[in-house]
Amino acid sequence: MSEVRDNPAQSRFEVEVEGQLALADYRRGGGKLMITHVETPPALQGQGVAAKLMDGVVEAARAEGAKIVPICGYAAAYMRRHKEHADLLG
Repeated sequence: MSEVRDNPAQSRFEVEVEGQLALADYRRGGGKLMITHVETPPALQGQGVAAKLMDGVVEAARAEGAKIVPICGYAAAYMRRHKEHADLLG
């Protein structure tokens, strides 16, 4: 699995696995990183790829001093499961 990368031109975080792209769409504004959609190709589901994407989102938010607004259901569930990142909720 490659590293999570920010693709600001398309407003999304991406990770490539086995030639397939998983993504987390976002909007930035007012010191917030709003995660609007997380998508993993069906062949990669259940392998922790979406969680790796969200790990990358958390790392980026911490680096830029931003708060995370989890609009998408998966992003919200990830943030609930990872209480250690509760300080990033905005």
